[in-house]
This record gives sequence, C-alpha cells and structure tokens, in this order.
Amino acid sequence: MGMKKLMAAALMLAAGVASGWACTNFIVGKKASADGSVIVSYSADSYGMYGFLCHYPAAAHAGGEMRDIYEWDTGKYLGQIREAKQTYNVIGNINEFQVTIGETTFGGRPELADTAGVMDYGSLIYVALQRSRTAKEAIKVMTDLVKEYGYYSSGESFSVADPNEAWILEMIGKGPGVRGAVWVAVRVPDDCIAAHANQSRIHRFDMDDKENCLYSPDVISFAREKGYFSGKNEDFSFADAYCPLDFSGLRACEARVWSFYNMFSRTTGQAWLPYIQGEGGEPLPLYVKPDRKVSVRDIQQAMRDHYEGTPLDITGDMGAGCFNTPYRLSPLTFKVDGQEYFNERPISTQQSGFVFVSQMRSKLPDAVGGVLWFGLDDANMTVFTPVYCQTDKVPVPYRQGNGDCVTFSWDSGFWIYNWVAGMVRPRYSLMEGDMRAVQNTLEDTFADAQKGIESTALELWQQDPKKAREFLSAYTSMTAQTAVDSWKRLGEFLIVRYNDGVVKRMKDGQIQRPATGNTAPLDRPGYSEDFLRQLVKETGDRYRVKALK
Repeated sequence: MGMKKLMAAALMLAAGVASGWACTNFIVGKKASADGSVIVSYSADSYGMYGFLCHYPAAAHAGGEMRDIYEWDTGKYLGQIREAKQTYNVIGNINEFQVTIGETTFGGRPELADTAGVMDYGSLIYVALQRSRTAKEAIKVMTDLVKEYGYYSSGESFSVADPNEAWILEMIGKGPGVRGAVWVAVRVPDDCIAAHANQSRIHRFDMDDKENCLYSPDVISFAREKGYFSGKNEDFSFADAYCPLDFSGLRACEARVWSFYNMFSRTTGQAWLPYIQGEGGEPLPLYVKPDRKVSVRDIQQAMRDHYEGTPLDITGDMGAGCFNTPYRLSPLTFKVDGQEYFNERPISTQQSGFVFVSQMRSKLPDAVGGVLWFGLDDANMTVFTPVYCQTDKVPVPYRQGNGDCVTFSWDSGFWIYNWVAGMVRPRYSLMEGDMRAVQNTLEDTFADAQKGIESTALELWQQDPKKAREFLSAYTSMTAQTAVDSWKRLGEFLIVRYNDGVVKRMKDGQIQRPATGNTAPLDRPGYSEDFLRQLVKETGDRYRVKALK
C-alpha cells in the first residue's frame, strides 16, 4: 500500500471511530424478556451530531432506477446502487415489519479500510431496513450490497433483529480497492441477553450450525492470507483476527458490556470483573442467560448507567466534582507528567444524538407489535416515547430541519433536551431528583397506557388496518410533543428554583412563594463535606479563618 493510500485509510478509520466510538447496543431474546418481545437498544453517540427521527416512506420504484448513496456520518457522496422495486416504510431504525438494526463501530485493522467502497455502515442500515421483512433477510441484503458495491466504513458490529430472533453481525473491509468484506453473524439464543460496545465481540463460532451462524466463505482464509491467523479453523476468533483487544477496547468498550451483564446476571458480573480491570482471563461471553426476565423499562434504565454501585462507579471521586456528576469531558485519555491516564467510559454519555429501545412482538400485527421507544440526546436525560413502526409522519419536535447542529430551536426536541441537560450536569446531585421525577412520571404514564392504546388499535385493525396505523401515528406524535413540552416546563422550573446557586423551597409540589416582598424562601446547600475536606487538603491554611490580633 502506498503512503498516501495508507494515510487515507488511517484517516478514514479515525473518522469512523470518532463518530461512532461511543455507541452501545443491548439485545434481549424473546424468551429472556418479560413480555415475549425481542428487544434491541442503541445510542447514536457522536460529538456535534444533531439528533432527529429519520423517516423513509414505502415506495414503488421503476426498473433500472438508481439510488444515490451518501455517507451517513458526513453526507459525502459515495456513488450509486440499483434501487429495489419495492421499499418498505422505515421510521428511525425500525421498519414496518418490526425489523430493527443498530450498530457500534469497532474500527479494527486500519489497513482494511476501503475508501473506494460505496456502502457505508449507516447506508447499509437504512437500505437494508427498506428492503427486508426479517432479520436474516436484512443480513443477506447487507452482505450482498458490500459484495457488489464495496464497503466504505471500518469494522462494525450490527444488531439485526425481528420479532422472532436477534443476531449480531460483525463486518470489516478487505483493504483499498478490494471490493467486499469479511463478516460473521451469530444468532443470540432466545433465552439470552447480549451486548456490543465498540469492540468486536464474536470470537469462536460454530461453522457447522447453519441455522444460528452465517459467515462469508473467506472469513478465515482471508485472515490467513493477511497473516492475522495461522491456527486450526476451529480455533479461529473473528475478534482476535480483525480487532485485537487493547486497553481502550477493554476498559472503554468491553466494560460497558460487562456492566450490562452485571445488572442482569450477577454471576457473570462477578466472574468477569477481574478481566475488565485488566487482570487477564477469557473474554466476556457473547451472550449470557439473565437471572430474571428483562423488561423494556429495564433496558431503558440500563441505557442510563454510569457504573453506579460497582467498582467502576465514577460519581464519587474528584472527577465528579462537588455535585457528583457521572459525566467526564473528552478526550477519554490524558497525560500528567508524561504518564497516560483514562476516564471511565460508561454506557450513558453526553454526546448522544439519539437513543432508542426497540420492542418487537410476534403475537401482534406488525403495526401494533413494533414500538421504537425513542429519545433525543443522552438516555439519562431524555424521555423515551413510543414510536409505532408503521408511523408515516415524524412528530414535529423530532423532525430534521427544526434547528440543526449549529442552530438552536425551541421547536427541536434535541435542543430542548440538551438545554435542560446543560443545566443539570454541573449541579447534578442537586437537580437530578427534579429531572427524574418528570422523566419517571412521563415514562410510567406511557408504559401504563400502552395496553389500552394497543387494545384500541387492535379493534381498529380488525375494522380497517389503515385506521389503526393512523391512530398509532397520531398517538406517536402526541406523546412526543407531550414529552418535549413537559421538558420545556422542567427547564423553566430549574432556572427559577436553582437561580444564583441556591435552592428555593417547595410546598405542595410548587415553589414556595414569599408571604411578602419579592424574595422566596430558600436554602443554601453549599458544598458536600467530602468536597470541602478535599479543598482544605489541597489549599492548606489559605482559606482558614484567623483570629485577628
């Protein structure tokens, strides 16, 4: 490879890693879930990214029609592909048949990037959703597209699921000018949970299990050709060959998978803690059986995790500041006196553009069974609202064009959630309770209403499926607008209650008004005792009150 091509490949890999490096996916099989649904979650984490809910309406296309492909991250034009005769309705990352696709970027070997490819990872997701009725069909669409048109992105892990099954598909290119990709897909057992978070997760796989394992014919031979593997076929590990683990892959990526497993399989969490802490051992399993059935609400809460209550908890050290914020500014690593250090990289992070938890149910008509619980910005500081999979109109606050990445808009849910988050993070322990009360009330209300809403939708479905779709689309828009309006009011409340660094008192759920005058009753919380002790430790007698002579 020439120096210019090598540099281009390295820059492309760096761009891909920077844009997708924080993404996290959770997967729950239908026998592991509380309601028999297949569940997939995703956070689209990228600094500077403007979050919105995308929509591709169903359409018929003329024979020979071509489709332009633009890189999902940058908007760069990559080329054209043949359009399918029929494409399906896609709202966010779910289509009208409840097929859902998420991703995390693992990067892998930089020399395998191909800047001449046409299909980037984002285009693969949304084209496949428009062309697939099942998860297996989506995998075929994705792998056929990169074989025919080339793969533009670096290494990716995809969650590909439908109401009956969930798969993890891992893919990486073959290098500059070499069309296609090497890949492997493994089905997650129905009674298990799985996760991936920017590190390749598929190690050994059963090449003889054609029902639960799919792979490119050259996935092993290509690794041998490149010198990545030289052992027996049965010992081949996709992750070891194409994405060798380093410290950042362990602590910034695999640790998020560990945290998810630790929530629902305590034995797994305890057993693999030394591995996550860099003490060696076997890698985390691709999937595990949970200790109990897992609900959609469980996954929503899991997406808000910052390692709380574990040895990796980041809310109690100096980096959390005096108000125990569970966030750290980038970059993840820093140097002091020549020594490199790192910040923990939890599941929930400030740079999210959007998040979702997809609920796919086989016992209901697709229009009713598929729900994308969607939120803008960080999972920890957003509201998951239901978006039904045959919705054909994007709710106003979720639309592209209501603001953008450099333009604030009061009509943009993304900017409303970020506006409130910008107030909460610096004084997290003071404001979190107020934020959480609104969040829980809204999400509990939507969850409690789900059965009744869907009962009505099923009655309408029996009369006329179109009426059911219209009803659920209207409900999707109503809940989105309700959540964003409530968050606006939350922001207004926080500005008033916490003005000037004090806390106005509450009475009967309202900020207490003064009996007379224009100064409301308030408290001065100051700083925690632990923080003040640390301050005195670092400043000595500088701030000590002295008796005057």
